[in-house]
Order: sequence, then C-alpha cells, then structure tokens
Amino acid sequence: MPLELSFESKVFPVETLDLGGGVSEQIVRGGRNLFELLPRAFDGISQIGVIGWGSQGPAQAMNLRDSLVGTDITVKIGLRDGSSSISLAEAEGFTRDNGTLGEMFEVIRESDMVLLLISDAAQSELYSEIFAAMKPGATLGLSHGYLLGHLTNVGASFPDNVNVVGVCPKGMGPSVRLLYVQGEQVNGAGINASFAIEQDIDGKATDQALGWSVALGSPYSFQTTLESEFKSDIFGERGILLGAVHGIAESLYRRFIEEGMSHEGAFAHSTEAITGPISKTISKQGIKAVYDQLGADERPVFERAYAASYPASRTILEEIYDEVSSGNEIRSVNLAGDRLKRQPMGNIDQTEMWKTGEVERSQRIEADIPMDPFTAGVYVATMMAQIDVLMDHDHPYSEIANESVIEAVDSLNPYMHARGVSHMVDNCSRTARLGSRKWAPRFDYQLRQEAYVAVDDREEPNGELIEAFKNHKVHAAIAACAEVRPSVDIFVE
Repeated sequence: MPLELSFESKVFPVETLDLGGGVSEQIVRGGRNLFELLPRAFDGISQIGVIGWGSQGPAQAMNLRDSLVGTDITVKIGLRDGSSSISLAEAEGFTRDNGTLGEMFEVIRESDMVLLLISDAAQSELYSEIFAAMKPGATLGLSHGYLLGHLTNVGASFPDNVNVVGVCPKGMGPSVRLLYVQGEQVNGAGINASFAIEQDIDGKATDQALGWSVALGSPYSFQTTLESEFKSDIFGERGILLGAVHGIAESLYRRFIEEGMSHEGAFAHSTEAITGPISKTISKQGIKAVYDQLGADERPVFERAYAASYPASRTILEEIYDEVSSGNEIRSVNLAGDRLKRQPMGNIDQTEMWKTGEVERSQRIEADIPMDPFTAGVYVATMMAQIDVLMDHDHPYSEIANESVIEAVDSLNPYMHARGVSHMVDNCSRTARLGSRKWAPRFDYQLRQEAYVAVDDREEPNGELIEAFKNHKVHAAIAACAEVRPSVDIFVE
C-alpha cells in the first residue's frame, strides 16, 4: 500500500484528490489568488535566505521575490565571498546595496527561514557549519532530501532547535522560473511540488512549507517525506527522467539506422518521437492514450517492443533503487567532488545522433514528427517499469506520477526537444547530471542486448505484461493528477 500521509493547514484550503482504486491524497491547489495569504503562512518570518545560485536558486529566489511583492518579507541571496555567481545574482536585482545579497553564512545567521539550495555535495561538506550558524527557532528548507540521506549515511542528524521542511519542485530550476513567468497572467501556472515536514518545533512548519510552495507558483503541492522524496527523486532522474530516456534514444537511433533508415529518419523516429508526440500525448491524455491512438497494424509492434523492454528496463531500475536506498548513490556523488575539480563533466551531445539532431531541429515541422509504435513501446515500458518499482516500495501515488510521468513530459523532455540532451541534463543538479551519465549507457546496452534481441528472435510477447499495462491502476492516478497539471505548457526557446 502507498505511504499514507495527512496534514492540516491554518492558512490554505486543503483538498482531497481521488486517485482511483480507493486511494486518495490531500493537496493544496496553488494559484496567484493565494499570494495574499503568504504573510500569514510566513508568520514570524521577516527574511528568507536563499543560499546558492545553482539549478534551483535563481528560479526560487525570483519567484519568491515576485510573489512577496508588497509584503514586509525580504528575500536575500547568500553566496560565498568571491563566488562567480555574485554577478549573476546582481544582474537579476539582488545586490548588497538594496540589502538582498550577502555572504552565505552572514545570510544564514540573520534569516528566519533558510532555503539551502547549494549543491548536494556542498551540503554534505558544510552541513555542520550551516547548522551551527542557524538561529534557534528558524526554519531550514530543503528542495531535495539528499542531505537527510547523507546524514543517515554518516550517523548525524538535524539540530533539534529548528524546523526542517522540504519543498521539492518536480522540475529543473529553469522550468520553475519559465512556467511562473510564462503563466504570469494565468492562474495556477508553474511546476508541481512535493512538501515534507521533517521537524516541526513550533507548529508552524506545515504552513511555512505550503507558503513556500505556493509562492513558487506550484499548481499543486502534495505531501511526502524527505526520505521518500530523495529515494524517488534520485532514482527517477537516473531512470526515465534523464538517464533512461537518453539511453533509450541512443539505442533506438542506432537500431533504426541498422534497419536501413536514413540518419534523419532515425532521429525523427527515436528522439523526436519521444519528445514530440509521445510526450505530448502522455502529458494531456495519459500513458495508455499512446497505445489507444495507434492503428490496428501498429499495436502489435508496440506490444512486441513493450513486452521485450519492460523486463530489461526493470532489471536496471530495481538495481538503481537498491543503490539509492542503500545510500550508495549519495556516496558516489560525494566521492565525485575531487574528481570533478580535476576533470569537469564533458559534453554529452557530441555523438553522431545529436549532431544530426541539431540540424533536424532547425528544420523541424512539428506535425510531421511520427508517433513511432516501436519507440512508444520501449519508452512506455520503461516508464511503467519505473512506476511499478516505486509502487512496490510504497511511495505515494502522486509522487510516483510526478517523478515518473509529469516531470518527464511537462518539464524535462521539452528541454531535450528544444535543444538536445545536454540542454536537458546539464540544466539539472550535479547529482542528476552524474546519475544520468552513469546509468544512460546501462539502459542503452541492456535494451540492445536483451530487449531488441528478443524482438528480432520473434519471441511471442508476454500477454500478461500487455494486459497488466492496459489495466494498470496508475492510469486513474495519472488522470487525476493531470487535472491539476500546469495551466500553460512550457515553451523553451
């Protein structure tokens, strides 16, 4: 059974979302109409310190500042002295002269709410100093449960004199800002977010977390725990969100060329099909709609690809989940720190496929992108395998839908569609970037070695797998979550 959680708010209206199958979850539906409630949610908070200027920092700081216009609450950026990001923050209006920019620990010491948005590795390195600098009674805000995972690994804990909350947008930082701005005149435009209450010492933590989420522009905020969040998030970005989709695209591109397609055709039938019609169909109509829209002669192709790819992908996804839940992936990210100082991560869109894609994107006619049934079968099978792994570990349905479906098609794939895989992956956190590079080749290899071989050997599709897909209970949950999806589609230039 999925994790059962409940919460109450003294400030925001709480709704119950029916996810089908007798499962329901509480949510707060966001919207600009709620901005007037933010001073109540942030009762006792005069300064919110946003620490860091990485993937999430700029977006969250600007969204918070814009949402809190007209209030007495200051949003102030905290950066290390000499940081190369100081000029970037100043360009967005955060300056020492107007009191909205300061040295990192200075801002931590003076803030009533500290949003710790530095890199995961930096959090692991600096957490003791950060905890010591915080005001007693302040609130520590995290946008990832990574730090909890690290503390568990090293046998440490959060200080007992502060609130600890999480608000975790289900998309990269640029998406959080883009949808907020693009939906400026549309109520409810933004990126969905999960929230978690790890420690509540004064009874205010829940509304502070919800206020933070609403101020970011989240269309809806759903509850999780920091532990569940970091496991699903780190797992998801190594799976269908980043690593798997990259590996799938590479493997399909080469397969189609081997079958005689032109390089341009192979790109259209692999990557373009995924980021175009497949993602758009899932976004608006759900996963099963991809299958339902195929013709009678295309469905058997989908079924063969699905039945062969599901077990191959699930094998890797189960291994990833074990590596994440055991703390190994967090240790791996921390260990990468010194290596990356010597040798930064390289560019991942230099293969022949991505060079072909650069040309094809410049000539793209959206209506001509094919809904390739084989590609659809492989992609959907991997997405469903990820869903099943998270279900087997009792994650909340809304978290599963967001980490496996909504974030992929509404936040991440549009970046790959616009400018390629590097633009998608390298706008994310270092943890995500490392995970994608580590696991994408595994999906590529596994699909080519097992799934495609099974298809070529004309193995009869496993009918039980196909029926399980058609009748899967997640379809109802995704349909319910789609009702509170962003009210505008992201547009990436």
